[in-house]
Amino acid sequence: MELVKIRRALHQIPEIGFQEVKTQAYLMDIISQFSQERLEIVKWRTGIAVKVLGENPTKLIGWRTDIDALPITEETGLEFQSTHPGFMHACGHDVHMTIAIGLLQKLIEKPINDDVVILFQPAEEGPGGALPFREWLKNEKPDFLPDMISALHIAPELPVGTVGTRPGLLFANTSELFIDLHGKGGHAAFPHLTEDMAVAAASLLMQLQTIVSRNVNPMDSAVLTIGKLSAGTVQNIIAEHARLEGTIRTLNSESMSQMKKRIEAICRAVEEAYICRVNIDYGSSYLEVNNDHVMAEKFLDYASQVPDIQVIRSEAAMTGEDFGYFTEQLPGVMFWAGVASSYGLHHAKLNPNEQVLTFMPDFLHGFFLEL
Repeated sequence: MELVKIRRALHQIPEIGFQEVKTQAYLMDIISQFSQERLEIVKWRTGIAVKVLGENPTKLIGWRTDIDALPITEETGLEFQSTHPGFMHACGHDVHMTIAIGLLQKLIEKPINDDVVILFQPAEEGPGGALPFREWLKNEKPDFLPDMISALHIAPELPVGTVGTRPGLLFANTSELFIDLHGKGGHAAFPHLTEDMAVAAASLLMQLQTIVSRNVNPMDSAVLTIGKLSAGTVQNIIAEHARLEGTIRTLNSESMSQMKKRIEAICRAVEEAYICRVNIDYGSSYLEVNNDHVMAEKFLDYASQVPDIQVIRSEAAMTGEDFGYFTEQLPGVMFWAGVASSYGLHHAKLNPNEQVLTFMPDFLHGFFLEL
């Protein structure tokens, strides 16, 4: 299989969560070209689970790859850039999928003792595919639910050939945050006859910024960012609607719960103070990714012995990943894989170095032999 060709084809057809119809069809076409003798394949929504039967299995090893894209207009100028206007694989999921295809090929050509299931999971970027995929496997296809699971994420800032992870917490709890304020609009010359939601939203935004500094234990890390504030229509009409959009990040679930309670209390106070109605939507919420200590140390030990691979012990990050719904119930490890891009994740000019495709499937095949 020409992995670079596959990656570039996938890069051209980015699709957002649970809309990965072309992506699923393309992946199924590629998978159909392999010998089917030792494969079992099932579809779930726009995702796929492929089981490779081992020679003397005692367990089922899982590998998860995400398959969705982001609503970003690509600015790379590449000859194979996105053909779907307004959408791009700006988080490297095209690379993730291609590595999974390469791993599948290796497992077919060089069988290992244990069974392996490769999960092509939709909707990682939102609204979240890991939890419903996991539950579907548990309830409908328990023979496809792995005993342990691994995954990678590209790291644009790291050189090609560098991998990194850590035992325990790797990624944070995350939650989207959408707050709508509804008041009473009117003419700018008669503010006393209105309830101005631009003012209410501005006040709310400032109060929300006190939560981390005054309500979260200083020994815990947390972030509350409002990335977008919109209100009103034109300059001489008082806004009757405003909207705040943001994100919450914490390193433990207790802090997340505490922050949400505080957000709700402040919003109730704003309703009273500004005579308005406030609605809160937390959108997609993801659990932290906690790497199994034994698996993470085994990965680090293995990687340190592979020629031309540089290993680092990563720091925990406020990055969000719904892989946490797998590690919540299964021993698992996620690691960073360097791709040396000048532009970072979720950037319109992200351009991963495709060299990672040349060795990562073999690297993973070797790791699975160690599990």
